[in-house]
Amino acid sequence: MRFHQTQTPTLRLALILAIVVLVGLTTSISHQSVHAGDPEPRWWKGNLHTHSLWSDGDQFPEMIADWYREHGYNFVALTDHNVLSEGMRWMPYKTIAQRSDEGILERYRARFGTSWVETRGEPGTPEFAIRLKPLDEFRGLVEERNQFIMIPAEEISDRAEGKPVHINATNVAEVISPAGGATVRETMQNNLRAILEHEKTHGRELLPHLNHPNFGYAVTAEDLAAVVSERFFEVYNGHPGVNQLGDAKHPSVEAIWDMANAIRQTTLNVPPLMGIATDDSHEYHGKPGSRPGRGWVMVRSRYLTPEHLIRAMKRGDFYASSGVTLENVQFDPKTLTLKLDILPEENVTYTTSFIATLKSEGSDRERIGQQVHSSNDLSPSYQMKGNELYVRAVVTSSKPHQDPSFQNQHQQAWTQPVGWKNK
Repeated sequence: MRFHQTQTPTLRLALILAIVVLVGLTTSISHQSVHAGDPEPRWWKGNLHTHSLWSDGDQFPEMIADWYREHGYNFVALTDHNVLSEGMRWMPYKTIAQRSDEGILERYRARFGTSWVETRGEPGTPEFAIRLKPLDEFRGLVEERNQFIMIPAEEISDRAEGKPVHINATNVAEVISPAGGATVRETMQNNLRAILEHEKTHGRELLPHLNHPNFGYAVTAEDLAAVVSERFFEVYNGHPGVNQLGDAKHPSVEAIWDMANAIRQTTLNVPPLMGIATDDSHEYHGKPGSRPGRGWVMVRSRYLTPEHLIRAMKRGDFYASSGVTLENVQFDPKTLTLKLDILPEENVTYTTSFIATLKSEGSDRERIGQQVHSSNDLSPSYQMKGNELYVRAVVTSSKPHQDPSFQNQHQQAWTQPVGWKNK
């Protein structure tokens, strides 16, 4: 600003003071927009299991991230098999089209622009290829502060005894190679040890969780119980091929949860497993298979960062969902009361089952996974009686799942086991 010669010293001083105030106000506003202060904890929605063209998915990673962002998610982890989306990689267009369809390139360009999409070779020839963008390159296009973030992750895919052993590692710094082992249990232990060592070496919060235990009926309740360094597993996985409900010879995944936790709370005296819901999505073009939007976690945290989200989950401050939304989940350690508040939908009813494993009496064995209370209220609660090893809640809606992965599936939510510290 230029001052006119006829301005008085008083006017000049007033203008200078006004400029100082405006600059200070602008700086203050800018400062406030960057720093969140001390926000109240809130729920963040995320998916911790999804696949892209970097492994066996059928969509470009930034298209996948954009889908989740547009559908109200706050975080997502790309968990491709034994690889991170990093470095220079070109994929033949023919391979991409065979996985998805001939319109995938057109949709990719329509969403992100022809300048963003990189190709080489002549269209119609075997040499025609598209560059897969790494996470560090595309995250700036999809991330939004306090709205949506990407978390680097990997599905460590191993085998033992002819069975698949898959463990996700969320917030990794680099690829963790499968550790192997002679048995399923040993393979789980070796891979968990590698993840924990990675966490220590890189000085960052990592979240390991065991994937789809009934996939290939690979992981038993006894295996899950014995590997005490594992604290998380998928109580619901949206892939239709993971045998969520079990069969005549194998228990359901939810039954495995209680069986494993009964062993942990009695024979081993270690903390129980916590349950995660995920998509395990591979198909993004309407094809039958493992599509996005089937299962997720809701994490209560002050900040939307990988570290704060993972710390909250390690505290058990989260629930799993395939459609039901909870406004609040609270356990009072003084009164030993678990209370929920369900966010209702119009013309929908809800049944909450409180599930516990009851302590043995005399020569009796523990009564595993018993329903100790049922409620149709929107704010159901259960006060522990003292004979429970733990209690958890599962809310089932009368509303069918919008994209079911098994027959007659309804929307649900699962809370974490509580009360075990007070037994």
